[in-house]
Amino acid sequence: MVREQLRSVVATKRNTDESRPRGRPRLTIDRDAVADAVAELFAEGGYDAVSIVDTAEKLSVSRATLYRTVPTKQDLLGILFERSTKELTDQVHATVAQSGDSRTTLIELIRLQAAAAVNMRSYMPVFFGGGDLPPDVFARWHTWSRRYEKIWVDVVEKSMRDGHLADGDPLVTTRLILGMIIWVSRWYRPNQKISPAEIAQTAVDLLQLQNTPTLRKRQGAATRRNRRAD
Repeated sequence: MVREQLRSVVATKRNTDESRPRGRPRLTIDRDAVADAVAELFAEGGYDAVSIVDTAEKLSVSRATLYRTVPTKQDLLGILFERSTKELTDQVHATVAQSGDSRTTLIELIRLQAAAAVNMRSYMPVFFGGGDLPPDVFARWHTWSRRYEKIWVDVVEKSMRDGHLADGDPLVTTRLILGMIIWVSRWYRPNQKISPAEIAQTAVDLLQLQNTPTLRKRQGAATRRNRRAD
C-alpha cells in the first residue's frame, strides 16, 4: 500500500515536471512594475543609479529573472520611456479634444507640460534628448517627438490666427515654449515651494496670452504687411 502511494506521488510529480516548459522562468515581469522601479531609481540617484541589479532588488526578483525580460540598462530606460510618453501623449490628445478655444487649449497644454516636467524631472531631459535609448526605441522616440511637437504646433498656430498669441513662426515658437518648460525639470526643487500650476501661470503670463484677440490680430496683420513690404 505504501509503495503504491509512493509510486503515485512520483508519477504525479513527473507529469507535473513534464508539463512545465523547461528553462522558462515561473515569474513573469510586469513592465509597468519595471517602469515604476526605474522611475524610483532615477528619483533616488539620477541616471547613474539605474541598473539591472538595483531594479531587480526593487522588484524583489533575482537578476537572472529580470535579465530574461530586460537584458540591459538601455532596455530599462526604453520601458520607462515608452510608458511615460504614452501617458503624456494620451493626456495631450485628451486636452486638445476637450478644450474649447485655442487660448484655453494652449494654456492647458502648458499646465500639462509643466506638471510633467516636475513629476518626470529626474528623467525627462534624458527622454526629450533621446539619449542612451536602444536603437529601436530611439527610432520610435524620433517618430514620437515629431508627432508630439506637431500637436503643439497646430495649437500654437491656431492661437496666432485667433489673435491670442503674438504672430510669428509657429514651429520656432512651439520649440521655445517646450524648451522653456522642459528646462523646468533641470532646475525644479521641491523645497522651493513653487507648484507646477504656478510655474505654468508664469509661462502663460510671459507669453501674454490675450483674452481679447482684436489687438493681436491687428498687430499680426501689420507684421505680415511689413514682411511683405521687406
